[in-house]
Amino acid sequence: MDYFKDLARLLQIELSFDREEHGRLLSVRSISDRKALGITWYPVQITDSGLGRGDYLQVTFNKTNDFENSHRFRFGMPVALFSNHDSQQDRIQGVITFVNKQQMRVSFRTEELPEWGRKGKLGVDLMFDENSYREMSNAMKEAETLANDPVKGGLVRKLIGVEPLSYTGVNHSFEDAILNPSQNQAVQQILSGGDLTILHGPPGTGKTTTLIKAITALLNNSGQQLLIVAPSNTAVDVLAERLDRLGINVLRIGNPVRVSDRLQDLTLEEKSNKHPGYREVKALEKQARAYTDMAHKYKRSFGRAEYEQRKALLNEAKRIRKDIDRIQDYVIEDILSKSQVIAGTLVGANHSYIRDRHYHTVIVDEAAQALEPACWIPILKADRLILAGDHCQLPPTVKSEQRESKALFHTLFEKLVELYPESVSFLDTQYRMNQQIMAYPAVAMYGGKLNSGAVASQWTLAGDTKPLMFIDTAGSGFEEQEEDGAISNKEEAHFLINHLHGLQSDLVDNNQNIPLPSVGIITPYRKQAILIADMLTESNSKKELNVQINTIDGFQGQEKDIIYISLVRSNTAGNIGFLSDVRRMNVAMTRARKKLIVIGDSSTIGQYDFYREFFQYVESIEGYHSVWEWSPI
Repeated sequence: MDYFKDLARLLQIELSFDREEHGRLLSVRSISDRKALGITWYPVQITDSGLGRGDYLQVTFNKTNDFENSHRFRFGMPVALFSNHDSQQDRIQGVITFVNKQQMRVSFRTEELPEWGRKGKLGVDLMFDENSYREMSNAMKEAETLANDPVKGGLVRKLIGVEPLSYTGVNHSFEDAILNPSQNQAVQQILSGGDLTILHGPPGTGKTTTLIKAITALLNNSGQQLLIVAPSNTAVDVLAERLDRLGINVLRIGNPVRVSDRLQDLTLEEKSNKHPGYREVKALEKQARAYTDMAHKYKRSFGRAEYEQRKALLNEAKRIRKDIDRIQDYVIEDILSKSQVIAGTLVGANHSYIRDRHYHTVIVDEAAQALEPACWIPILKADRLILAGDHCQLPPTVKSEQRESKALFHTLFEKLVELYPESVSFLDTQYRMNQQIMAYPAVAMYGGKLNSGAVASQWTLAGDTKPLMFIDTAGSGFEEQEEDGAISNKEEAHFLINHLHGLQSDLVDNNQNIPLPSVGIITPYRKQAILIADMLTESNSKKELNVQINTIDGFQGQEKDIIYISLVRSNTAGNIGFLSDVRRMNVAMTRARKKLIVIGDSSTIGQYDFYREFFQYVESIEGYHSVWEWSPI
């Protein structure tokens, strides 16, 4: 079917671009650069080694520096161990079986490391990971087959519009005093048992709270195991942790970096270690290691009798390993069968331990940020589907810059909202923002259907009468600069810092005994974020504010009392780059609880409807100001 052939073709373009980019990073960048990018650990120290499942060598590496730096290494990714003695020739590839901030365990298809492993310093490079693309590609093929099968392809055919959805589920009354009417209605629709439910949650509307309530109700009603997935480890962890707090038996598939000890306890590895059957495994592993150590004591030059003895010792270790594998398989299956919820990323839904499992209900959170091919991986395991997200916020990341690749921004979530509006439950009350901050996004992005909770609508800073301000830099000479493709605006950044210090002084003077509010500074451009951070560090402040600076993408899902937005773009050609994606601006404008200050050049961006109408709205509430009102600028 052309539907999935077209998706597969777009996926291939993305794969080719991604592979070439990663290859350039490894071949051109220095070790220092690669460390800074999070794709190399160097130097590393070997802290443990031994034979693991399948008689593969398992080696544990520890970082020896850069402990605070984040990295991109993840469970299941391919890596290459190298020596600085000859980093191109002295290389051996393996797969990550465990990783956290400072430690990594890698499985190698060998019984011993090469001799060069004892020479020089060792490092680990992250290789290009085709696994995600392979899983997505396989899902496209399977989905295409099912789409052509009227008997077996029911849900797939319905989701692409070939067959109508079924709404023959039973209506469930659900009422929770904690939830508002739209949230209760959403849970009712999820419990009804139809083929598809779409939970559309704009910023601050309690989407996660509603989803948790629905999951709990589903488990209470049916008792059937649920698969819950999301595009990112962070989104999965949020749900997994909240469900675990409620006493739900959650199994976190995969081994994500930057998880709390509590979440580590939810992983298959930790649950296996605590399983009663694992005591025997540990005893057998000790025996296998003893036989292996005895075998390795034989030198390379030995006679026939020594050779036979070494072989016998290694064979005994392998026999024990088979017993270990058998027990581990039992332990894993026992843990899987008793889990109420299995949680993982979209690609993690095809983890080897759950690859062949099927679920009555699959839930995809943050579905509007997911590439469609990745969504089909868990969907193919489902009888019914629940999608949660907001297609009016950030789209998925698409790396290829080819024109046709833009089709990947149009997600399955968005397609299904358009195809089956009757399946959508819209959460209509937000509890984050002052009414003036919310009003424009509510009209521009949500058709005026979004309302404010009574308390949030009146939130302001103490003594403040202007929750929303636009400061216009037109005519000020605050022009953008471009260097090596990176865009910034030094004058705008300088003005923002001065304005922040002025606001800070007012807050300190007026609220001596009240904790200062949290502040976020958001910009579409990474270079501008770095520039502002450097300026803020160099400037003197009267009292330290809690300030977080990041790009729009980096601020998704967060909120602060005060938000500054630096729009950066100021040029005579009217080029606005990232600002043309109004979904990103929706994210930026909806992070503030009590005060939003937008700084930009109206003459550059005002020709676009979204911004022109924003200026009109700001003027209507007397929130429009010129930068010339502050002297000196």
